[in-house]
Amino acid sequence: MTVEARSRVGASPRDLLAVFVGGLIGTALRASLDLVIVHDLDEFALSTLLVNVVGAFVLGLLVAALWPRVPGWVRVGLGPGILGSFTTFSALAVSVVALTQNGEIVGAALSIVLSIGFGMLAAGAGLALGARLAPGQTPEYKESEE
Repeated sequence: MTVEARSRVGASPRDLLAVFVGGLIGTALRASLDLVIVHDLDEFALSTLLVNVVGAFVLGLLVAALWPRVPGWVRVGLGPGILGSFTTFSALAVSVVALTQNGEIVGAALSIVLSIGFGMLAAGAGLALGARLAPGQTPEYKESEE
């Protein structure tokens, strides 16, 4: 069964609490990184690129290594909770628009290409590494029989 086939509609109170707590953690991590890697709104946002690439790698790693063996509330706390609030498409979008409005078309295009390209590579690397680390898993993600 694939990850998509395991999705369910609705969430328990425990799921919502896990997302809430995870969101607090991910947001604090994201804000902390922005304090360390400062940039103006109309400059290339290195911190946004880093969080999106790191988040893609970590999510890939977790999906391959942990998802088959942990309860749903842990998956939503880590995925949509921590990593969903740590990574940020909206910050990428604002950065690209600000760069474009400032005439930095190459920087805007570079932001998009690097974020998507490195994000996909990082997610693939995370999935591959997670599959190697997970006992009994093959490099392609497979759900364990329950």
